[in-house]
Amino acid sequence: MPPLIIKPDKQALPNDTIWQAIWDNVNLGLILVDQTGRVRQWNDWVAKRSGIPAKSAEGHTLESLFQDELNPPFKSALKNSLTHRLPVVLSNALHRSPLPLFPWPVTERQQTRIQQSIAITPLTGGADEHFCLIQITDTSISIKRERVLKLHSEQLSIDANTDALTGAHNRRYFDERYKIEFNRAQRQGTPLSLLMLDIDFFKDYNDNYGHPAGDKVLIAVVAAIKSQLNRATDVVTRYGGEEFAVILPDCEAPENHAMAEKLRRAVSNLNIPHCKSKITGTVTLSIGITTLECDAKCSADRLLETADTALYEAKHAGRNRVNYLGAAE
Repeated sequence: MPPLIIKPDKQALPNDTIWQAIWDNVNLGLILVDQTGRVRQWNDWVAKRSGIPAKSAEGHTLESLFQDELNPPFKSALKNSLTHRLPVVLSNALHRSPLPLFPWPVTERQQTRIQQSIAITPLTGGADEHFCLIQITDTSISIKRERVLKLHSEQLSIDANTDALTGAHNRRYFDERYKIEFNRAQRQGTPLSLLMLDIDFFKDYNDNYGHPAGDKVLIAVVAAIKSQLNRATDVVTRYGGEEFAVILPDCEAPENHAMAEKLRRAVSNLNIPHCKSKITGTVTLSIGITTLECDAKCSADRLLETADTALYEAKHAGRNRVNYLGAAE
């Protein structure tokens, strides 16, 4: 890209007053430096964000004007542009704040430099004079907007995978995560345990105490379950109304039985009154367990069916208990 040319024929240009108005009212910083690196002019945008009037800047180098040290890549880029007359762009992605410019109005209080994108363009004037035009764009607002959009997107993703009532992961998340963990277990030859949990006689609880009270029970049960899961990879999901599923990667049969007992006791220890329970006077859990062993030949659907069968057997054996059923059985 050849250097731009400043035409000396001012008859073809608007008068100086209009050019100065344009220069000072564009919404970006403009600094014109000569071939010695001294400022010939900068606009009102730079004056406001540096705290240095344009008249005070003229005839000085950028390094002498700013108390804070200039960004080394910026100094190198300006030198190369002046020497070799090649355009340079310093993107915000790699060079966040090359120049010590601050949000306007600049105050004496400690401020953080604005995020910047800088373009340095070589210019050629009359009498073989060479200049560089430094254009500075404030990218702080767009970066903040991107950050807000990213956080919003992340929150939407969380909301899409979370049960609004209990805070547990929802069925959609279970389906996706279970498939991932099952495939990983088969690929790496590691065990995978699956627990299906059901609150005993929950319909009777709702009928007697009302749905708002039932909602509180669901929230308390999930909190109790979460309190017993120590690994980040252990996942609790709300599988159905009062039914929950827990995925335990890298967990074999003896360990998953111990974990299931911990979950059952944690809910029992809540001592939530349940006068309609046919086994105790409090809210309890029935739990079915199965495990994909390292050398097992079992499909994901089969493993899920086995866990559900184990839960069914636990409920029909008296409830408030843990029942294990091997995936190959």
